[in-house]
Amino acid sequence: MGFKSPVYGVVAVPVEKVEPNTYNPNAVAPPELKLLYDSIKEDGYTMPVVCYYDRERDKYILVDGFHRYRIMLDYPDIYKREEGMLPVSIIDKPLDHRMASTIRHNRARGSHDVDLMSNIVKELHELGRSDAWISRHLGMDKDEILRLKQITGLAALFRDVAFGTAWQPAEAELTAAARGDGMADADDSFGEAAAAVEEEESGI
Repeated sequence: MGFKSPVYGVVAVPVEKVEPNTYNPNAVAPPELKLLYDSIKEDGYTMPVVCYYDRERDKYILVDGFHRYRIMLDYPDIYKREEGMLPVSIIDKPLDHRMASTIRHNRARGSHDVDLMSNIVKELHELGRSDAWISRHLGMDKDEILRLKQITGLAALFRDVAFGTAWQPAEAELTAAARGDGMADADDSFGEAAAAVEEEESGI
């Protein structure tokens, strides 16, 4: 049997059994949320949310569609009309691939939340995924990945990078102490670190 897209197997799920994921900040401005409410009120749910089904807990974990899910929870008229049932399209993927799916859904709609992207890059690294894997599955180039790493400000994201001899934090700290302007030297060192990362990761 050939591949069958998840949308052909949409199921009605009690909204109480649906849970947000832990990696997507899910922020939206109130006017856009009200517009989404108006759309669902007038046209109904025309698109399902996307979830992963956790069989052990009998819960559906959101991959995409958090705001459609929130509309049902926040607006009693929608909940009543839909009898508390949310249309769900199910994908069966491990966590790292679900995170990549969330990014692909967001980017395909033209939305690009920098905090979301940087947090997901951080979590994917914590799951052991390389920059090359992130580049391939999230559709990012090496410069974008580097910028997102820098936004998090976490040195752990650079732990696999073999820095060049130009980056010498111990010497920089000594110089800063002698001059009494540690912040300036910290900024200089971070800039040199970023340059070293970019040079080392040129093979992505």
